[in-house]
Amino acid sequence: MLAALIFDIDGTMAETERDGHLVAFNDAFDAHGLPWHWSVEHYSELLQITGGRERLLYDMARRKETPTDSSGRESMARALHAEKNRRYGRIVERGGILLRPGVTRLLREAQAAGVRLAIASTTSRVNADALLGAQLGRDWQQHFAAVICGEDAPQRKPDPQCYLRCLEALDLDSDEVVAIEDSPNGLAAANAAGIATLVTRSVFFASHAYPGAMAVCDGLEDPAVPAPSLAGARPARVDLALLREWHAAWGEPAQAAA
Repeated sequence: MLAALIFDIDGTMAETERDGHLVAFNDAFDAHGLPWHWSVEHYSELLQITGGRERLLYDMARRKETPTDSSGRESMARALHAEKNRRYGRIVERGGILLRPGVTRLLREAQAAGVRLAIASTTSRVNADALLGAQLGRDWQQHFAAVICGEDAPQRKPDPQCYLRCLEALDLDSDEVVAIEDSPNGLAAANAAGIATLVTRSVFFASHAYPGAMAVCDGLEDPAVPAPSLAGARPARVDLALLREWHAAWGEPAQAAA
């Protein structure tokens, strides 16, 4: 039985990377007087590294304007990341980032059916609160049975730590939930935790293949392609009934093998 949906945030619930974090990073560089500007192409490459501060450290190691010692680079990265988060919060507050089509609908469908909701994200809690508070209301956390953010799971995706901690908080087994992700690292993390996963491709990962996904779509309001083991036509959109159907069928091979 499908007992919970676990959502990633960045890229999955909203196009935060393109419309928020990238803009805020470049604004933070300007504020600190740095001659840096991350292009869309460069940021796409940096997204292979999970975590904003981790991306900064990776990029800073290749730039002459940064301290040569690791502690100095770490201190600079913390300051830049904090400035980026402040500017990201302002973008969110003025309505610069909306939830992706179908996200609010699926959240409401799950709530109405008694399917619990959870978050498993490497984003910071302050960024999660900024986005979801603006889009779902300041009491947004009351709608989620578990919220695991970067501070709660320091091992970044593709490590499964955030999903394992989310399952622990929900007191559920991996075969009782479905994860919703947008990236190869997110899918790898959920799969490593043994969780069936729907991939809703985000802008930066639109051309990637997703072997191991239960199904793949360009968005919740778009046609989805289920894994070869799940027979059936491509549905017009992804809803809770469809996720339940796929989830049940996804678990059948494992039950048969047992």
